[in-house]
This record gives sequence, C-alpha cells and structure tokens, in this order.
Amino acid sequence: MNWVAHIARISALALLLALVLKPELFKPMLEPLTENGAPAIYNQGSLLDLTLDHLALVAASSLIATILALLAGVLVTRDAGAEFLPLSRSIANIGQTFPPVAVLALAVPAVGFGVKPTMIALVLYGLLPIFENTVAGLKQLPQTTLEAADGMGMTAWRRLASVELPLALPVILAGVRVSVVINLGTATIGSTVAAKGLGEVIIAGLNSSNTAFVLQGGVIVALLAILVYDGLGFVERAAAGRTRGSA
Repeated sequence: MNWVAHIARISALALLLALVLKPELFKPMLEPLTENGAPAIYNQGSLLDLTLDHLALVAASSLIATILALLAGVLVTRDAGAEFLPLSRSIANIGQTFPPVAVLALAVPAVGFGVKPTMIALVLYGLLPIFENTVAGLKQLPQTTLEAADGMGMTAWRRLASVELPLALPVILAGVRVSVVINLGTATIGSTVAAKGLGEVIIAGLNSSNTAFVLQGGVIVALLAILVYDGLGFVERAAAGRTRGSA
C-alpha cells in the first residue's frame, strides 16, 4: 500500500502547486460557484505570496510555542520544578479553552493590528499538545536508563541533553505535529486583524458571497495541513527509528 500513499502525496503536492502557481487552470470549475459576474479566481493578491506568508506565520508561532512548551516541560519534570506542574498545565490549557478570536480582541489594543496579535493567539493555542507530550515523553523514560546515565557520572544537564531529550524526542515531535497542524487552520483568523495569510482569500469570499474564493482558500489550507502533517510524521518516525536503534 506504500505506492498508494506515495501517489496520494504527489497528487496533493501537485494540486497545491497548481492552485498557488497556476490558479487560472481552475477557472472553468470555479465559475459555476460565482454570481453576477464575480471573478472566479482570487484577484486581490498573489496566492503564492499569501501561502508563503501563512506558512511563515505558522512556522514562527510554532517555533516559539515549541521552545516555551519544551522549557516548561523540562522544568516541571525536574524535582525542583515538580510543584509547578499544575500551574504550568493550567496555563497551557488556557490556550485551548480561550478562543483565539478572543485572544485577538484582547491583544489588538495592546500590540496593534497585524502579525503580533496573531502570533500571540497562535502561540497560546499551540502550547498544550507540545507541553503535554514533553511531560509524557520525559516521564515515561525507563528508570534503569536514567540510573545507568547517573552511574556513568553524567551531570543532570548532560543526562537531560544526551539521554532524556533524545529518547523522548519522538513523543515530543508528535505533539509538535499536532500543534502545527492545528495552527495551520487557526492562522486563517489572523486576516481579521490585517495579518497576511490565506485567511484573506476566505474572508474576501465570505464578505462578497463568493464561494469560489472560499473554496480556493479552504482547499489550499487543507492541502497544506495534509502535507505538513505527513511530512512531520516522517520526521517523527525517523526519530523513533533512531531512538530504537540507539537503545
């Protein structure tokens, strides 16, 4: 069945490239979705540029969320920071329970319109999966492995960097994978506060009742999510195989 998966990946990538590089190819299919002579292809900006802006926004917010969640996860799995686990978990949960739109509404008066409030919302929204997986990955390590590292005279920091984090990496990457895919969809709301991204296409379609625009933006975001999820899954499996090989 591997060949089926490969064909699906190539097809999804080809469709994505066609949508952002040659959108006019889809004009005959999209025209029936328009009314009153409205354009079938988004014409208020470059789909390629908006896609790259969208990916850059998600990548930057995911990197920040990963660093924060990883630091917090390491802290609360140390003896000195164990008491902060409930507080850290509550903070991470806020991002998932507090709607991103509400975060934007609170952030705009403080930092203005554009990328900054969107980044705040995406970072908060992406913390929980990475934090929980970091804690789970570090806590499930075999005690015998940790004792062997101590027996070799490793310091706490060297044990963390050389043993714990590499062994927990597949679990951590699974959390990053989920977080990134969630934020790929969530990032579309950034266009409501003037952040560049594919949300512009969807919102333009909603404002003008142009289903063709909505479909273009939605399909591109969906294809990005599928391809990124698949790509990060490959990285996750490679890390897991490397971990098993070194065990």
